[in-house]
Amino acid sequence: MTIAEVQAPREPKYYTVKRHLLERIATLPAGSVVPTERELASELSTSRTTVRQALVELVAEGRLVRRQGAGTFIADPKITWPLHLTSFTEQAEANGFVASTTLLAAERVRAEGEVAARLDLAEGAGVFRIERLRLADDRPMAVETSHLSAARFPQLTRHIRRQQSLYTVLRETYGVVPVRAEELIATAPASPREATLLGTDPGSPMLVLGRHSRAASGEPVEWVTSWYRGDRVTFIADLSAPRP
Repeated sequence: MTIAEVQAPREPKYYTVKRHLLERIATLPAGSVVPTERELASELSTSRTTVRQALVELVAEGRLVRRQGAGTFIADPKITWPLHLTSFTEQAEANGFVASTTLLAAERVRAEGEVAARLDLAEGAGVFRIERLRLADDRPMAVETSHLSAARFPQLTRHIRRQQSLYTVLRETYGVVPVRAEELIATAPASPREATLLGTDPGSPMLVLGRHSRAASGEPVEWVTSWYRGDRVTFIADLSAPRP
């Protein structure tokens, strides 16, 4: 059998529906209502199961959004979010958004496992755990949990209650400026708590960023984990080739 005789695989039925919906989305503004599964199945002469599969993928990709009891709507365009070694507040403002923060927790805990290792601390050493809900233009963007050495940054929780930007507190109060960081990016389903805070459904795809920052001296500054809605944000990294 020659290559020419090999037939191309048939396109799955749900993907045909998905392409049809993508064409429709491209012509309508954000917030427009999408026909129901029953209406689409009748319009496209296919089953509701096939339509549902297409809708599920489009919701997961952030092109559609489901609102309990209201229906399915065309989602707002994704926010492009360049990755820089700055605070969320500074990064949001640089991208034209008004940043705000809801402080969820600010407490002293014992360093264990990965937190102790990332901060070069002994197991059981004191660390500050700061959890915040980050918003851009009043839209929930991320749930962020930071860990920092309590010995290195005394009374940090008192300062962070008055200042939204952690990096500003580190710079102005402690004279510490992170100059390099390792960024880890993974995906995970939203837990019920994260889903509630970010206004999405449990199990929805999330982008999880882990940032391990260091000062010019090489000492660890912060280990932070941030959970972003995968249907709302596109990360951009500016890469360059290493110098010879």
